[in-house]
Amino acid sequence: MRADRKALHKVDEERLVRLVAKGDRAAFEELYRRTSPWMAVRLRRRCSDEQIVAEVMQETYLAVWRAAGAFAGSAVGGTAVGWLWTIAARRLVDAFRRRAHHAEPPPAAAARVMAPAAEEEALATGVDGDVGDALRRLAPELREVLQATVLDGLSVRETAALLGLPEGTVKTRARRARIAMRKALA
Repeated sequence: MRADRKALHKVDEERLVRLVAKGDRAAFEELYRRTSPWMAVRLRRRCSDEQIVAEVMQETYLAVWRAAGAFAGSAVGGTAVGWLWTIAARRLVDAFRRRAHHAEPPPAAAARVMAPAAEEEALATGVDGDVGDALRRLAPELREVLQATVLDGLSVRETAALLGLPEGTVKTRARRARIAMRKALA
């Protein structure tokens, strides 16, 4: 078993998910070890409630264990890390919806720290030239919607729940972001 765990350190995340689909507990533990730190950071960036973050983490990895066989992988252009984040982002939206039905609206959108998230920095600094300049000039609220809909792949409804905004506002901001990007790149 020790040799198996040592060998798993060299296996990529896509292969780990495929091993998890076959019920390999060591592969699941390795996948969790690799991905849970950044997952927690990304979730905390979107939600300041540690209880919700913990619940979403648990639900996400439970879903991964149960549904690893559904991962299509790089054959369709997806990565295991992207697949994990999609599950987590949707679980977070679900948690916000549950909370909205049982109490006051989630404090996530208002209580977030305004330091840039890693993906915002990647959007702004990882893209060179005109596109990078255009992204850096976007207003934070437009960049936030662009991040949720484009990077995280969330629907308008999911983005609205995640950001604590009406769906119409999300649509308007997404449209304004596209217009601003087109103008900047023209």
